[in-house]
Amino acid sequence: MALSRCGRDTLRRVISGASAESRCDRIANPVLFSAHGLRYRKLEVILTTTIDKLGRAGETVKVAPGHFRNHLMPKLLAVPNIDKYAFLIREQRKLYQKEEEEPVTETKEDDAKKEQEAKMKEYQTAAKILDNARLVLRRYIKINNDIRDPVTKEEIVAEVARQLKVDVKPENLQLSTPLKSLGEYEVPLRLPRDIPRPEGKIQWTLTVKIRRK
Repeated sequence: MALSRCGRDTLRRVISGASAESRCDRIANPVLFSAHGLRYRKLEVILTTTIDKLGRAGETVKVAPGHFRNHLMPKLLAVPNIDKYAFLIREQRKLYQKEEEEPVTETKEDDAKKEQEAKMKEYQTAAKILDNARLVLRRYIKINNDIRDPVTKEEIVAEVARQLKVDVKPENLQLSTPLKSLGEYEVPLRLPRDIPRPEGKIQWTLTVKIRRK
């Protein structure tokens, strides 16, 4: 009888001890602990994306259980630091790093295209400046109101560079003969055909005003 009672007491202590260990395991598990909303030491989690002031994607960081439960875990910004998730994150990072490391090489054709586009923008900007401007030149006149020194292409080119800060060449001006009288002239411009024409006009022009000196 005493032996039977002693055996029951021993079995009760074993069961009681196992239950206590099981409870300790449940409490010591940080993931379960955070799920119950209890205060505990910080959790180790793996970030799935880069978060400012916390870490980069793939790094293991420590966060408060509540922050992980309420913010990081619902938005899949982080996962618990266990072997299964760690393996998945490592494999995912390998794929992304491989894509990031692949250099994007630009061909000579791309460089030539970019250079051509840049030139066209410069031409279009210059054309708008010339079309909206009025170039003023002054001349001494004769008795019959003709100017003493006719205005040539070269002089117009020089005055465009001085007054408008735009570089043009004589062949860009459609001026067959020099300007010999006072007045206002619309000098047509020869520009690349790729440049869109000004709104409401057939072609780009430069207004040249010759006044009395």
